[in-house]
Amino acid sequence: MIVLEHVGLEYVPGKPILNDVSLELPAGSFHFLAGPSGVGKSSLLSILWLARRATSGRIHMFGEDITHKPRSELPKLRRRIGIVLQDYRLLDHLTIAENVGLPLKVAGESKDQINSKVRELLEWIGLSDCHDARPQTLSGGQKQRAAIARAVITKPDLLLADEPTGNLDHDLARRLLYLFEALNQGGTTILFATHDQHLIEQFQYPTLHIKNGTIGK
Repeated sequence: MIVLEHVGLEYVPGKPILNDVSLELPAGSFHFLAGPSGVGKSSLLSILWLARRATSGRIHMFGEDITHKPRSELPKLRRRIGIVLQDYRLLDHLTIAENVGLPLKVAGESKDQINSKVRELLEWIGLSDCHDARPQTLSGGQKQRAAIARAVITKPDLLLADEPTGNLDHDLARRLLYLFEALNQGGTTILFATHDQHLIEQFQYPTLHIKNGTIGK
């Protein structure tokens, strides 16, 4: 499903952030991406999210080589990808329901379709009582669940998570991992970036280790 071949990334010429990264994420798989802060986890996810172009190498996604695909064609691919970030990125002037339903609104779905899907998803993740709440009234764990709901409401083929449990205690982090597991069991491919070794040991999914800008198992 996702294949990177000898991918490199430089923000400054001659100073690689990523160097000769090769990996394969089969459809329906779940992988941790491990490594301390600052080693390139977020940079790698930004390439997979199509927010940044690789400096070198080749990238295959969803059955096609997208290495040099025109930028005008990237939004269509990006709609197949969900992203969950550590800082939530919820819009404070919108309710939780409006935040979660925003990707569907952008995609042009009707108001009735959006309302139905949002209510179903909020109930599934345990936020049905927060439908009309504003983000600033929620706890960190509730905000993160809302961010996950927004990322998956379009039923993405690929879900990228960039340190989504970094601000949460171990118990809440573990509970959120169960949510990611359920999404994965529904067929979504997941790459979960974390520096939390305790979490990795608890769930024991295959782990890709990033060090010195490259990947090893």
